Amino acid sequence: MAKIFRWLLRVFTALVVLVLLAGTLVYWLASRSLPDYSADHEVAGITAPVEIVRDNADVPHIFGATDADVFYGLGFAQAQDRLWQMVMLRRTAQGRLSEIFGTRTLKVDELLRRLDIYNLAVASVETQDADTKSALAAYSAGVNAWLAEVNRGSLGRGAPEFFLFSNEIAPWQPADSIAIVKLMALQLSGHLANEVLYARTSLLLPEDRVRDILPDVPGEGIAALPKYASLFPDVPRYAANTTAPTDPLSPVKPRDLAGASNAWAAAPSRSATGSTLLANDPHLGFTAPSIWYLARLELSTGGVIGGTIPGVPAVLLGRSEDFGWALTSSYMDDQDVYIEKLNPDDPSEVLTPDGFKPMLTRPSIIKVKDAAPVALDLQWTENGPVLPGDQYDLGTVTPPGHITSLAWTALSGKDTTLSAGMRLMRAKTVAEGLAAGEGFVAPTQNLTLADHTTIALKTVGAMPRRSARHQSQGRMPSPGWLAENRWQGRMNYQANPEFVAPDGGILGNTNNKTLDRPFPFHVSFTWGDTQRIQRWKRLMQNREVHTRESFIEAQQDTVSFTARSLLPLIAADLWFTGEAAPDGTAERQRQRALDLLADWNGEMNEHLPEPLIYAAWIRALQDRLIRDELGPLSREYTHVEPIFIERVFRDVDGASAWCDVLQSAAIESCTDISRAALDDALLWIAEHYGSALESLRWGDAHVAAQNHAVLGMMPVINWLVNIQQSTSGGDNTLLRGRTSGVEPTPFQNVHGPGYRGVYDFADPDSSVFVISTGQSGHFLSRHYDDLGELWRRGEYIPMSLDPDLARAAAVGITHLLPASQ
Repeated sequence: MAKIFRWLLRVFTALVVLVLLAGTLVYWLASRSLPDYSADHEVAGITAPVEIVRDNADVPHIFGATDADVFYGLGFAQAQDRLWQMVMLRRTAQGRLSEIFGTRTLKVDELLRRLDIYNLAVASVETQDADTKSALAAYSAGVNAWLAEVNRGSLGRGAPEFFLFSNEIAPWQPADSIAIVKLMALQLSGHLANEVLYARTSLLLPEDRVRDILPDVPGEGIAALPKYASLFPDVPRYAANTTAPTDPLSPVKPRDLAGASNAWAAAPSRSATGSTLLANDPHLGFTAPSIWYLARLELSTGGVIGGTIPGVPAVLLGRSEDFGWALTSSYMDDQDVYIEKLNPDDPSEVLTPDGFKPMLTRPSIIKVKDAAPVALDLQWTENGPVLPGDQYDLGTVTPPGHITSLAWTALSGKDTTLSAGMRLMRAKTVAEGLAAGEGFVAPTQNLTLADHTTIALKTVGAMPRRSARHQSQGRMPSPGWLAENRWQGRMNYQANPEFVAPDGGILGNTNNKTLDRPFPFHVSFTWGDTQRIQRWKRLMQNREVHTRESFIEAQQDTVSFTARSLLPLIAADLWFTGEAAPDGTAERQRQRALDLLADWNGEMNEHLPEPLIYAAWIRALQDRLIRDELGPLSREYTHVEPIFIERVFRDVDGASAWCDVLQSAAIESCTDISRAALDDALLWIAEHYGSALESLRWGDAHVAAQNHAVLGMMPVINWLVNIQQSTSGGDNTLLRGRTSGVEPTPFQNVHGPGYRGVYDFADPDSSVFVISTGQSGHFLSRHYDDLGELWRRGEYIPMSLDPDLARAAAVGITHLLPASQ
């Protein structure tokens, strides 16, 4: 027995030693790719030494003799910190993810191949201006210089992920950067999905009820639209979803998770400092690392500092000494879905206003890891690329004998968006910034601009020119063979909304409706916000003058205007009613919940129980209201639509009809449905978080999930790479934390401000910014998540252009030296 014990001990000891040795080897291999920020490198392609100063937050401050050398340094620095992320963005745009991930990403690759955005990016290189071409070439050379250093020094393949997946990295090219800009346009687009949902809903409901659940933003109404069934009588009333669930690697996000953002500015007349103020927090899906990368470039026109995207050689939002620019999603309707009629005698042809014409066709082969290659026939009609029915649920609205195509402004081979961004980065005044905006094509954005004396807001990007006779006005798919439905070019830049130096001295945008114009000059029927803007107006008008601190306070505001406006409606007949009920009964639990909500001010604070009760209640309420009318389609409405709830409980145009359950004999009132929904919510909360209402925490449900798109789903490794934080805010607060809307974690925070910045032009170096993770994409780096905790607490880091301040606490200074001949 003793002998057996000794052998078991030896085996156990040996296993422990092997595990430790294996762990040490893995750590050593992974840590080889941690860059040395204090190293000197001899590189080819620069005219003079380049200095990359990493301040104490790991933000690179890049100095060079020429602008080309500075962009070279940016490419080198981004590749040091985010090489895996850059390669993944490029592979996604090329439709080549399946080469390393297999069939998991086949549908993603198929969509990107059909959209053809990489080839369009290649074509767009020649349309860039000379300065941008020079920057793209220099930036690419900088990225490739780091790749050469990785190969020369055996630096762990450049990133730990390359030990698990293919380490084949093609040299960086100028087209790669333009393709990433187009990829961002795809991620920020949402009108295609909205058109499909509008069509599917209109097949089930009368038009009045469609306007309840998919309401227009309050304002001037539109003329009545035809029912989708009248445009295409053969389409079924309901068809099951044909699109697979969204993969973390897909750039296409669910309908309610398209782009969002906040930006506002104050003129000197509304600023306590006597100069302008500007704040910006663009919202995108959370990832680890963040999509944003902070950088400072010292160009011939002066220093610029702000947020870049790895792979793109431009400060996309930020400031210089004299000028600041902010981005918010404009929600311009830049996409139209067309139903194309096939020639029954020749399915390679579709009907056009001039009869049947052949589609353009090109073969493409997708290589798939551990599977046979997949051959595609890519097709284009005169309207745009043909998309299959299993993308975007297009098959549910496509009648037999037809296919669907997409018109989208981003599908241009003459895309000058990056050149426009470069000119914007070099602008010194609002006037120069407005002029630079004319070159933007996609994604469409609202630019909020400020110099020392003036503020402005301008929508930039190509706005399609539609006929006033367009059958669906872009709200849902339309017949592609009718001339009146087809685009007629692009609107003049002057037609894009513009607001310069307003009398009130305050400008802002929360993705809200910016103006009210009739179709086809309407910009959009679908806007990103109707709620946050109400709270923003109150905060801006409560002060005669603003400061940097008041702008930060607004960015961090967690009060829900939606909760304050809807709770009095849905609880009007429930508060302080009902007889006393004993503990342990549903009635008693309901009374406790109502008592808590009665004293709540609408603050979506992570430490309070009321936000969780409210959020669960309003979600259950919408589900009860729409499930019997929409059936399985109700699952597509993953987020609460506040205007819908308000219309129902105020009985706008008969909207209270939603409260009656069609499948029951009784006639239910809105109070009945509200009470039942509250009971549903409390039961759900008890199952997931317990029944002690007073001890609930909103932050336990509203966890910011900043997950690694690839390693984040692997056991054990996910503990190292995923960043999860308890957060305040919600779907409709200025501190926006968009929830997932789907089980089992419907309130998980998955979409929000990955970048925040506040700029004060009375003292520009007092400006501040932060991102939601850290600068490094290497999970062993201390800079992988060091900014995340500051971001969670609502804190910032200095946004200074003072080189001495950057050097004073630098974590390292990299010198790039011209290689000796």
